[in-house]
Amino acid sequence: MDALGAPGAGLAIALENLFPPLPSEVILPMAGFAASSGRMSLLAVLLWTTAGSVIGALALYGIGALLGRDRTVAIAARLPLVKVSDIERTEAWFLRHGTKAVFFGRMIPIFRSLISVPAGVERMRLPVFLGLTTLGSAIWNTVFVLAGYLLGANWHQVTDIVSAYSKVVLIVAALAVVAFAGVRLLRRPQRGAGSCATSHNTPAPAPAQHRTPPSS
Repeated sequence: MDALGAPGAGLAIALENLFPPLPSEVILPMAGFAASSGRMSLLAVLLWTTAGSVIGALALYGIGALLGRDRTVAIAARLPLVKVSDIERTEAWFLRHGTKAVFFGRMIPIFRSLISVPAGVERMRLPVFLGLTTLGSAIWNTVFVLAGYLLGANWHQVTDIVSAYSKVVLIVAALAVVAFAGVRLLRRPQRGAGSCATSHNTPAPAPAQHRTPPSS
């Protein structure tokens, strides 16, 4: 950001969409602090960071569109504990709630990036995707840029709060994955149980009856 100014902040946010470990909750308040110190324009920071969010999300949308539904289903079918019916239910849910998921997903760590992929897989109309992504990103970016701008040298206080929020999101996601795997494992039929039950319940064959041949 020192080298490129506001465009550098936008580039960092675009990369954050592609590589979620780069935290926007650090980049955005820092950019706001840089604006408060006069190193860049506050309006330029808001515009460039929002543009970076949209560009990064659009790249992931393109990956989802290239992947397509058939490839997604084929990949899911090879994953352990995942069924094709899971993908079909997720697809049905996204068709009903996709617009809300794209908008609010821009404000949830990790999911901010991932939500663009199913939008591409389902070929959400591009103007709708761009509009929702721009609006959601603008809200998220503005909150953190302004926080850094108002806090000045204490901008890092924002990262402490959001990092706790991010940890809660990650813990909830991890628990959901563990619960899904646990339920799926418990419901999986045991291979030995079926064969044993069959062997115990199968009646013994009736003894062969010997008939006396007729006398000649």
